[in-house]
Amino acid sequence: MKKLFAPIAVFAIALLWGCSEKKEVSFNSDLSYEKVKSAGVLVLGHMGAFPPMGFYDKDSNVVGFDIDVATEVCARMGVKLKPQLISWKIKENELNFGNVDCIWNGMSVDSARAASMNLSDPYLMNRLVFMVKDKSIEHLDALKGKKIAVQKASTSEPVLMNSELGKVVEVNAYESMELAIEALVAGNVDAVFMDEVFAKYWNVTHGTNYPILDEGKYKEVYAIGFRKQDQALRDSVNAALASMKNDGKFAAISAKWFGK
Repeated sequence: MKKLFAPIAVFAIALLWGCSEKKEVSFNSDLSYEKVKSAGVLVLGHMGAFPPMGFYDKDSNVVGFDIDVATEVCARMGVKLKPQLISWKIKENELNFGNVDCIWNGMSVDSARAASMNLSDPYLMNRLVFMVKDKSIEHLDALKGKKIAVQKASTSEPVLMNSELGKVVEVNAYESMELAIEALVAGNVDAVFMDEVFAKYWNVTHGTNYPILDEGKYKEVYAIGFRKQDQALRDSVNAALASMKNDGKFAAISAKWFGK
């Protein structure tokens, strides 16, 4: 299967950050960092249904890898974390209207998001993968003419739609990845094109062991989104993340959620 899945090109990280032509500024060049410090709270926008990154547990608490990392970042900044549920489809509006200080929930980097938000340094690698239920589907060729689920407003939707495979399948968009997988379980779709971290987490927690195809894996990175003008806040979060990676705290949180 050589050309059936030929998605839009992945931008180099340097290009994604360079296209907006932002100039590096000090923490004191805008009031975004001071505003959060003064309030004593960083309001984090999340979708609420993206395990293991950020999701509600059985007691209705927001938990996940991103939540643990953000909590530690806030502790190092001297503020508290306030997770706030938002509509992922209008996340940029939630951010620009001031409802949240950042978008932080396994958000993949693409050119559109780099243009509309001030993105942090990438903090985690991810891949988009095809998960199937029928074990006889072992190659992308077998997906021709099939139904493939994606999450609305995710990077998986445009990547699939703009690929060669997208021209020969029926794409079904769902409000969340959980709903997309439930459609696979029910037999309403033949595959889900989704984040690998979620696919593996689903298999482990549900004991399903649904196959993840070796073909068609699409590399991407996760980053945090801030308002374009909020450079000082972005820089402060970046600095806290860097210190966590240097002293091993980031690795410890990763081991808790990913086992590595």
